[in-house]
Amino acid sequence: MHDFRYVQGGLRCEGLAVETLARRFGTPLFVYSQHTLTDHFQKLDAALAPVDHWICYAIKANSSLAILRSFAQLGAGFDVVSGGELQRVIAAGGEPGRCVFAGVAKTAAEIEYALRQGVYCFNVESEPELARIDRVAARLKMRAPVAVRVNPNVDAHTHAKITTGTYANKFGIAFEEVEDVYARAARLKWLHLRGIQMHIGSQLTTVAPFRQAVERVAPLAEKLAARHGFEFFSIGGGIGIVYEPALASGEARWWRSPAGKKILTPDRYAATLLPQLRRLGLKILLEPGRFLVGNAGILVTRVEYVKQTGRKRFVIVDAAMNDLVRPAFYDAYHEIVPVRRLAGTTVESDVVGGICESGDYFAKDRPLAKVGEGDLLALLSAGAYGSVMGSNYNSRPFAAEVLVRGRQAALVRERQPVADIWRGERVAPWQG
Repeated sequence: MHDFRYVQGGLRCEGLAVETLARRFGTPLFVYSQHTLTDHFQKLDAALAPVDHWICYAIKANSSLAILRSFAQLGAGFDVVSGGELQRVIAAGGEPGRCVFAGVAKTAAEIEYALRQGVYCFNVESEPELARIDRVAARLKMRAPVAVRVNPNVDAHTHAKITTGTYANKFGIAFEEVEDVYARAARLKWLHLRGIQMHIGSQLTTVAPFRQAVERVAPLAEKLAARHGFEFFSIGGGIGIVYEPALASGEARWWRSPAGKKILTPDRYAATLLPQLRRLGLKILLEPGRFLVGNAGILVTRVEYVKQTGRKRFVIVDAAMNDLVRPAFYDAYHEIVPVRRLAGTTVESDVVGGICESGDYFAKDRPLAKVGEGDLLALLSAGAYGSVMGSNYNSRPFAAEVLVRGRQAALVRERQPVADIWRGERVAPWQG
């Protein structure tokens, strides 16, 4: 479950009133629960205890240094997709030797940096990338650990923009080509074939696509491990979370959707996949992101205006798509609740931000309490792909971020000063 709930009519994060946090730190404000992310990590870790495994947190979901430090202290590894993300892990106290480096466009400079830092493995997306890693490793006279990302051509039945496991996507190497790719890679002097990897997509809420992918790739992993001496099989990330209403009754129902349909839990996930994974005798790597942090965060925003236009009611708030782009980008649903519970009937409303785009919205025609100017709203399940996808569009500063543990709160990202938005810019010399 998560740690956001109503207590005496007010929304709380663990032991603190969200209203108090908003007064202290201002809005828009991301609030994270340390207990929630710890609980989710430990549940997944315990479910996979029967096999040797690493949980490598996919930091693209939320790269806050405080979040990374929390996972490092729990013993997590990390899944990074850029040299900058690897530097973040190191700055947060994470170990490069427990990092896997993914991504389709690794530069020579990033590869060199990762090798010098002792990264555990490169998850390789193409043969040209294998050749580049070999060249960089040869120049440094360092053997480079690699794993080929297999594209199993499994449809994850998720949003088109976050599916990654079919041949229509840019990721990985086609299943039918992988054996030959490994055979050619084995002839490259400066590569160390350390494992094999797959990832089929994000926000998967049933176990069937995972089972289908593992059933297809596990026999290949077993064969190639015997041939090349692999250490690990990475089954990727993608475990989904609940975004639908969970606080309507005042209680968090993290493991169930509103209709009572069971969501994918760590225990169900493990029970389905472990029988196939245990017999391989390989270390199993996972790369979850959203599952660990998604429900651990909210975005708090203040109502600036309520505007009635014909039959439309617009609730205009101080957060916008530059703070949380998922609704605009993916048509994604986030539950929106008043921070101070309001009595009375709801009214259909569009919750929108102040950016000059019609696509700048958080909800359309959503039944919402009759809030007014100055009221606070919370967008739930904003811990993943929230602040990390933020921008300065319309010269809007990045929001502040707070981490809560029990009755303690720490500002882990200051609200960006407006002048910092153009720091590093300058006029041309001929402009006077």
